[in-house]
Amino acid sequence: MVIGPKGEQLGTKAIKDALTLASYAGFDLVLINPNSNPPVCKIMDYNKFKYENKKRTKENLKKQREANLEMKEYRLSVTIDVHDFDTRVKNSSKYLEKGHRVKATVKFKGREMAHPELGKDVLLRFAEAQKEIAVIEQNPKLEGKVMSIILGPNKEK
Repeated sequence: MVIGPKGEQLGTKAIKDALTLASYAGFDLVLINPNSNPPVCKIMDYNKFKYENKKRTKENLKKQREANLEMKEYRLSVTIDVHDFDTRVKNSSKYLEKGHRVKATVKFKGREMAHPELGKDVLLRFAEAQKEIAVIEQNPKLEGKVMSIILGPNKEK
């Protein structure tokens, strides 16, 4: 099965005839789908096809990178002091202003596991301290001995 350079179907042709048609048109004969019955070939400029394909792949990777902006992790503890807390808030706010995401985690040690609500309070206080520049993307979630929250930059700022 042969498809012309403008997308029109030229019907089922022998390989020699299809190659002759392609050479008269100044293009290449490219096998598109070898598994179908009959195999599908298209008359096209193969170098242009490869170039556009490469360009499309590069564009998709670029969009994927933009979607997965960097994420910085800040570790807090249940018994964090005020100054340490303020320092982490200040550092993370600089990172959020650049447009990146922030993950704050609290790791429970020993008997702290008996009171996970204390860790949740610390994480919510961390998010509350940055409510002007950040939005909560993922609420505090306990995974094993670690509770985490994810903050993203506020788009409405």
